[in-house]
Amino acid sequence: MSTYLKNCQHWVFDMDGTLTIAVHDFLYIRRMLEIPTQADILGHLATLPSTEAQQKHAWLLAHERQLALNSQPAPGAIELVQHLHQQGRQLAILTRNAKELALLTLKAIDLLDCFSDSLILGREQAIPKPHPDGLLKIAQYWQVAPQKMVMVGDFYMDLKTAHAAGTYAVQVNTAENLWPELTDFHAIDCRQLLRATA
Repeated sequence: MSTYLKNCQHWVFDMDGTLTIAVHDFLYIRRMLEIPTQADILGHLATLPSTEAQQKHAWLLAHERQLALNSQPAPGAIELVQHLHQQGRQLAILTRNAKELALLTLKAIDLLDCFSDSLILGREQAIPKPHPDGLLKIAQYWQVAPQKMVMVGDFYMDLKTAHAAGTYAVQVNTAENLWPELTDFHAIDCRQLLRATA
């Protein structure tokens, strides 16, 4: 499996919980925004009347901005991204967060220079994961088949997105492989993933 990772030139990363230590308290967010416990937050907001949706999106953006400013890198994330960048591999970000917050987060963990602005896609630039739209747009930008890319994420949304697009799926920052049916390669953390690319 790691032979693929050693040779792959096109890498797409999730942000929160993948390159950073996960800090989102989704139960708190759902409670504050009056969203049912099991509902997808962005999906629920999309069903609301325009004025209410705008107000709740504004609250979410302000809340997430504070989290972004205080972001801490996940173990091995900086070394992994810098290694791939120095090797000349193509890198992109695909997040369900807002792009402006992705930029703040990358700046906070000192990785902003490794990513082109046009290859940082948030929830405004693509249909949010698990829809494959973001990966397909990145593939089109790079002019490669989605099968030639790696999607790295910590959550089933990332893996479902990769699966839907036909992209190689890497699950990272989980002690065990939680979604084997969606995962091509599992790494406990970014350090283990770095070793697999060397």
